[in-house]
Amino acid sequence: MNFKTFIGAGLLAVSALLPTSAALAAASDVLVSTEWLENNLNNPSIRIVEVSVNPGQFERGHIPGAVNFVWHTDLVDPVKRDIASQENFQALLRGAGISSDTTTILYGDTNNWFAAWGAWIFDVYGVQNVKLLDGGRAKWEAENRGLSNRATTYSQGDISLAGRNEDLRARFVDVVAVAEGRGNARLVDIRSPDEFNGRIFAPEGVQELAVRAGHIPGAVNVPWGQAVAADGTFKSAEELREVYAAVGIDGSEPIITYCRIGERSSHTWFALSKILGYDVRNYDGSWTEYGNAVGVPVVNVAGTVWGGK
Repeated sequence: MNFKTFIGAGLLAVSALLPTSAALAAASDVLVSTEWLENNLNNPSIRIVEVSVNPGQFERGHIPGAVNFVWHTDLVDPVKRDIASQENFQALLRGAGISSDTTTILYGDTNNWFAAWGAWIFDVYGVQNVKLLDGGRAKWEAENRGLSNRATTYSQGDISLAGRNEDLRARFVDVVAVAEGRGNARLVDIRSPDEFNGRIFAPEGVQELAVRAGHIPGAVNVPWGQAVAADGTFKSAEELREVYAAVGIDGSEPIITYCRIGERSSHTWFALSKILGYDVRNYDGSWTEYGNAVGVPVVNVAGTVWGGK
């Protein structure tokens, strides 16, 4: 079999020999490169959506043709702590010109955390043909690719959403069951080691806090950054398998990812679910829900106490 035949069949088959090419093949259904996106900016079947967390990023300049989804108003219920309703999310997508045959490219700042959160919500509602810009906004800017500050509007899309797929979402009762030995899922805590071990309650400067420090019993700690290369792009599928296999996560059991509020864990959900194909749920309640709950078990290696000195 010649090399061209291998390409036609899919480069995953030769991943052991060509890890870089294999990584591109493995991610081709869920990731696009900056080069690919720049070459497809005028493709009428594509919609580009920025989901950033830092105020003013989109207005300062964005990928040409992109629309802006504000994560804390557009992608969540603005009153109760929940993801956007089916009705509101469908209206949001239609307003962005997204139809059933549209390919949607998501990207954002802060290492694509909130873009991955967006990808998770798209998946919960069964939206097809959704991909992340590998490396996100940071890589696009680092390569001096064009930005625009012009607003773009599109004709109304016609996408219709199904109900939520609750199999992609872990709830508080699910993680408590695992913590108490009644559930069979593996917990992956993607926060920093200091958060995981209870030395700090949350990263400096954040508003969402828990009154207890530590982690959920049974969880393994794989900080989200272990899933990416120096330029913010995802590691190859083979490298990702090695990273998670090192702590016993090999896809043989269901997985639940969590962080502080669910956005960093969405990034790891994407790596495990979309790139590796594992059975993964994201616990968007995460530590701000679990760490504030009454009467649930916690592992706090550092012994830090709220209000202590």
